[in-house]
Amino acid sequence: MKRARLSLFYLAGYLLPAGALLLLVPDVATKLLLSNRDYDDAPFRLAGILLIALGILIVQIIRHRIDALYRTTVVVRLFIAAGLAALYLMTMDPFFVVILLVVAVGIVFTATSLYLDRAERDHLG
Repeated sequence: MKRARLSLFYLAGYLLPAGALLLLVPDVATKLLLSNRDYDDAPFRLAGILLIALGILIVQIIRHRIDALYRTTVVVRLFIAAGLAALYLMTMDPFFVVILLVVAVGIVFTATSLYLDRAERDHLG
């Protein structure tokens, strides 16, 4: 599961900085992510706290090589992607498309890595 583990660095690499930006400077973060609307800061600060918490969990999954949770990260991100698509459809704010694309790249990266790791493991027997 070497590739799958490495793919999670991408996930941690966006969760922690994005969480910090949303927590500390939500207006700047939303504008950087192409938002076309003004939102109240409090929900974005809450989202920042949650992203940092998730990032810490992902770092621990990487650090402790918890292979059993690699697939779960894909499933959770699929749920998040569906929610982001729904939010975009409700608001038509490109902010949600940008985040969806970042999440989708990670889903493809981890899913492909899991497939290749499994194929390699099955081949080596």
